[in-house]
Amino acid sequence: MANAPTFSVTTPIFYVNDAPHIGHAYTEVAVDVLARWNRQCGVETWSLTGTDEHGQKILRTAVANDVTPKEWADKLVADAWIPLLQTIDIANDDFIRTTEERHESVVQAFLQKLYDDDYIYFGEYEGYYCVGCEEYKQTDDLLLGSGEFEGQYVCPIHGRPVEVLKEANYFFRMSAFGERLLELYESQPDFIQPDSLRNEIVSFVRRGLDDLSISRQSFDWGVRVPWDDKHVFYVWFDALINYISALGWRADEPGELFQKFWPSNHIVGKDIARFHAVIWPAMLMAAGLPTPRRVFGHGWLLVGGEKMSKSKLTGIAPAQITDVFGSDAFRYYFLRAISFGQDGSFSWEDLAARYQAELANGFGNLASRVVAMVGRYCDGRLPAAGKLDEADARIQQVVEAAVERATAAMERFAIHEAIAAIWTIVDELNGYLTEQEPWKVAKDESRTERLHTILATAAEGLRALSVLLAPVMPQSTGLLWTALGAEAAIGPLAEQRIDRVAEWGQLPAGAEMSTLPPLFPRIEAEQLG
Repeated sequence: MANAPTFSVTTPIFYVNDAPHIGHAYTEVAVDVLARWNRQCGVETWSLTGTDEHGQKILRTAVANDVTPKEWADKLVADAWIPLLQTIDIANDDFIRTTEERHESVVQAFLQKLYDDDYIYFGEYEGYYCVGCEEYKQTDDLLLGSGEFEGQYVCPIHGRPVEVLKEANYFFRMSAFGERLLELYESQPDFIQPDSLRNEIVSFVRRGLDDLSISRQSFDWGVRVPWDDKHVFYVWFDALINYISALGWRADEPGELFQKFWPSNHIVGKDIARFHAVIWPAMLMAAGLPTPRRVFGHGWLLVGGEKMSKSKLTGIAPAQITDVFGSDAFRYYFLRAISFGQDGSFSWEDLAARYQAELANGFGNLASRVVAMVGRYCDGRLPAAGKLDEADARIQQVVEAAVERATAAMERFAIHEAIAAIWTIVDELNGYLTEQEPWKVAKDESRTERLHTILATAAEGLRALSVLLAPVMPQSTGLLWTALGAEAAIGPLAEQRIDRVAEWGQLPAGAEMSTLPPLFPRIEAEQLG
């Protein structure tokens, strides 16, 4: 089908100046859930993540560790960033590194085009520069320091003084794109989300845009400017292009992947949304290319009321959580407990409480009870349902409503709302079993048909839950799918269509169930450290 729907979604590419913490993993998981969801809706999907390996911050980190920048990046990517994807169960389609030739060549071609079209010129600039952000700052964006930083301008994100830099660099004529950007925001209201971020960025652009310094000659760790090899490109102008270099864009030939999957949806932390919603679309406009489909800026993860930070010792490695609770609990917790798009606080106590109440006692116990009862009362084979009564029909109705609500929420990237909608099925099924008491019905031989209807209805509900929760918790839903006998009777879980979940009776009578291990095992106090 020439016009078949596609979905393309990206994480930001992450700096390799340190190992990843749960803030990075949060973004990775959100993107992965959106990608998996769309794949299971029958939409051809492409997801991208990767690492940003150039710039002054990487150079300084490497020098401090007595290695070259490339050696530092290679080791950290191999030892920390690639393993992260396995730790939290990410099914990405590509991993881009800005030190790869396939990326650097596209950066040079893209910016050569902008230079040839007179969107880049040479000039001098002096300003306040934050190495942590790799960005020049306006005084309005800075705070006045106190204590040891008394009298100095401090970056509000990194809490460190900015540097005063004066350089002769190449500049991008970003000031020429203010009106076009405002027209973009007006014509495509969901281009920047959530609305609070959209309002902030629209206000920023309305104040007027300055031209942007895009090269450096004070250090050499970066992509060389093709028309002046004394300069390297400023890290953001290099990094943002990853979204199309990974798709194989070329100035003379866009490439099949680019034509199929661009424009992409960008999921980023709110602190870098301005780069993605202002600079990046202006660059694309200058190159005559389509702007991104959407820029969604999620909130920060807060620990002790502060943004996650290695330098402030609030950085928590994802494995510290997954080693105890597992990858599914990690994925579920951060996307259920935090409203996607807002800041959210992490605490071990809240994680442990939700694990026990919602996963172990809620979903896990439900699955175990149903599978065990089919084993005990029906020799492990799913019985055929008899006549449905109002309570049985209610389960179908709840599933239908949950699918509708979850689908609408996912289209808005409201992942937390989608999971909450799906969880109504968990709550409804638990209430259904409590009310119907199949363990009592089983004692009355005259009510065998009723027992079979209850168990068949509950198993169908679990089939629906397995499919709907597979993008969020692929490990536990995979175990449940196999235990239900669905793998053999219906096919692989990954091939089940979310948009067909509410079609009732897909799990056939006679499906052979197997023993289900605890999906969310008990966590002992000593495991929590």
